[in-house]
Amino acid sequence: MKTIIALEDGRVFEGNSFAGSGERYGEIVFNTSMTGYQEILTDPSYKGQIVTMTYPLIGNYGVNEEDIESAKPQVEGFVVKEYSRIYSNWRAKKSLAEYLEEHNIIGVEGVDTRALTKHIRTRGAMKAVISTIDLDKESLIAKAKASLGLVGLDLVKEVTCQKIQNPKFKIQNPKFKVVAIDYGIKYNILRMLAETGCNVTVVPAHTPADQILAMNPDGIFLSNGPGDPEGVPYAIKTVKKLIFEFPISNFQFPIPIFGICLGHQILGLALGGKTYKLKFGHRGGNQPVKDLKTGKIDITSQNHGFCVDIDSLNKDEVEITHINPNDQTLEGMRHKRLPIFSVQYHPEASPGPHDAKHLFNEFIRLIKPI
Repeated sequence: MKTIIALEDGRVFEGNSFAGSGERYGEIVFNTSMTGYQEILTDPSYKGQIVTMTYPLIGNYGVNEEDIESAKPQVEGFVVKEYSRIYSNWRAKKSLAEYLEEHNIIGVEGVDTRALTKHIRTRGAMKAVISTIDLDKESLIAKAKASLGLVGLDLVKEVTCQKIQNPKFKIQNPKFKVVAIDYGIKYNILRMLAETGCNVTVVPAHTPADQILAMNPDGIFLSNGPGDPEGVPYAIKTVKKLIFEFPISNFQFPIPIFGICLGHQILGLALGGKTYKLKFGHRGGNQPVKDLKTGKIDITSQNHGFCVDIDSLNKDEVEITHINPNDQTLEGMRHKRLPIFSVQYHPEASPGPHDAKHLFNEFIRLIKPI
């Protein structure tokens, strides 16, 4: 079925749908990972986005029940150069097309993804529409321009859990009680916390600070999630209270806090910093990050379109620990007095390398110093 992708700046790309139909809106972005399309599709951080894969052949190993990062696909649309109708993997249960079709996600193939990626790199990530029903280019460009985009929107409310949960991942020698605030948490983060001995309670993003502290946690985790961190002021308020307003004698205070991705950005705002939108973001499993203490470069998995402004942070209180050597943007920070740290990238990978896996052990060391 012929499909049109129209961008708000007037650029139009044509292809054919291999799954789904209708019309979808979102910010169009690209991901440079060569594998891991199932993890990318189900990452809640992609809510509100149309994802273009730069690797040309997608779908060749199908879809299985193990490599998901949430209960369903979260993307608004999925764009590839060539969709593989033949899949082969011993764990595969269905094709990628069947999976997208089940969830009414539009998958588009036959698009010049190299040209689309180069355009996004030049002009920046922008609002877009995918349609199989309206094939009038001028009409679709107008619709893209009129769509909401991501800036200022609260997309967390669409992906957070609705009630307190205790995930059933196998815990290795459970020793610590951790409360994870769910802004769109990935399953592999929960697995990694479990592997390091954490019994995790996941709470909705709107859970107030006093309720979190009433659970008497040994540590607090701020999860990844979608969209603009300034679109969730209630989350920023809660983190501020967790850091500054609860030195109560019957609680262990201060409680160690670890943030990843959106959790890192929310922490930055709670510490008095500012955030801004990157031109085209960092998305893929091959992103370099420099540890400023050791000089070591980790190759990391990343998925973000917003960033904490380094210059906005109080350097008397916050230490910059990691930067992106490509554009010098902030990738990690640590509070100088309190047991609080965060990273912009994804140490849990899925997909991606495991160079930064050790950060989960750093969180444990803050909870129980050796």
